Amino acid sequence: MTPPPSLVRRSVGYLLLSQLVAYLVGWAVPIILGVLEIGQYSMSFDELASFRANMLIQSSLVRDADGVVRIDPEPKLAEEMRRNPRFKFAAFDFATGTPISGSSPELVAPLAKIIDISSEHAHFVLPGDPRSPALGFMETRWTRYGKMHLAHYCLQVRPIDVLLQSVANFEWVWSYVAAALVTSTAAAWIAVRQGLKPLRATVSEAAQIDMDSLGPRLATTAVPIEIMPLVDAVNEALSRLAAGVARQRLFTANAAHELRTPLAIMRARLENARETALNNALLVDAGRLRSIVEQMLIAARVAEGQVSLEQQVDLCEATREIVTNMLPLAMDCDRFIEFEASDTPVIVRGNRRAIESVVANLLDNALRAEPRDGAVILTVDADAIVSVIDHGEGVALEDRDAIFEPFWRKSETTPGSGLGLAIARELMDKLQGRIWVEDTPGGGATFRLSLPKAR
Repeated sequence: MTPPPSLVRRSVGYLLLSQLVAYLVGWAVPIILGVLEIGQYSMSFDELASFRANMLIQSSLVRDADGVVRIDPEPKLAEEMRRNPRFKFAAFDFATGTPISGSSPELVAPLAKIIDISSEHAHFVLPGDPRSPALGFMETRWTRYGKMHLAHYCLQVRPIDVLLQSVANFEWVWSYVAAALVTSTAAAWIAVRQGLKPLRATVSEAAQIDMDSLGPRLATTAVPIEIMPLVDAVNEALSRLAAGVARQRLFTANAAHELRTPLAIMRARLENARETALNNALLVDAGRLRSIVEQMLIAARVAEGQVSLEQQVDLCEATREIVTNMLPLAMDCDRFIEFEASDTPVIVRGNRRAIESVVANLLDNALRAEPRDGAVILTVDADAIVSVIDHGEGVALEDRDAIFEPFWRKSETTPGSGLGLAIARELMDKLQGRIWVEDTPGGGATFRLSLPKAR
């Protein structure tokens, strides 16, 4: 997967590119102004040939058998002389000012006085030529035979001279350019990182928002104006989401509350009716519906923060009461419930109704899975772990995560709505506990609940 682009790297990259472009523009603009003779700028395109001219002169310097340095035009210098008859060149010893043998006589005499004052760089025009722009150039260079003044006159520019002169100029300013690039890169990096600091704070705030905390909004006090529209859009989306979730939860709570009364009436009528197999089956179904409705109602109230999750609950007492209430129903279905818990209270932190609804759902599921004349075992240990053990078909390994998803059923023929375990897991998450399933030795499923113990 390709990593997302970095705004910091992109900003620094653009800054470096802009500085390089600015350097090139800053180098080109004076040349253009000079060629056009605008303002105080005055130059000729031929000035760009200075670097190449000095290279030709230096490569033509030789020392003869007597140890005397002279200019012996190498092929490229000779070619320039043939191509441009007005081209002149000269070299002078820096220490003594003595002209080097082979220099053009037309340059030696006029430049002698300039050399006497040790000029490092000079533009000049020979007598008889227009005074502007300058056609001759002299500068000090180190050669393989020592430091010398190198001069040339009327060398015509070639396209390659633009590149050569750019390289030469960069050799003079590279340290300044490098220092500027390093400094500006560091400054840009720090500036962008600091500029994004409010955005990182906003990201941290957004990470704290979930379905249980849709009320808070992202702070806008320190947000840069550039990302303010994004933060405002996120806050508006959160408002719409919170309103939708509130409507959904209200509907669920109202529906669960409205269903309690008719279910209670139906159960009462079934209990008072003549005992038959059909009545017993309907009574079981009514009990299951009541359990699901109770779970939906408590889940909605927990989600809305209408009930406390910090109650001190005796886990043994709560589960014993559930077993007592469900035992007659289990016996009517030819099943039994075995309850195992210590006499010492196991105090957990949570909400009693929520815990009871989860345990009741697991116990109801276990009774349905338990074979006829079998016994479901419910245990509570000192570590606040409730185990509901049946001896039915069990839960396949590949289904152990899916069974906690809403509306999941093994097949279309499987009885039930697929809501009970999904609501149970939701409630356990709210209670900061865990719910999971294991194999029962010898066959069956063992559902376990782990709840936080009270301090």
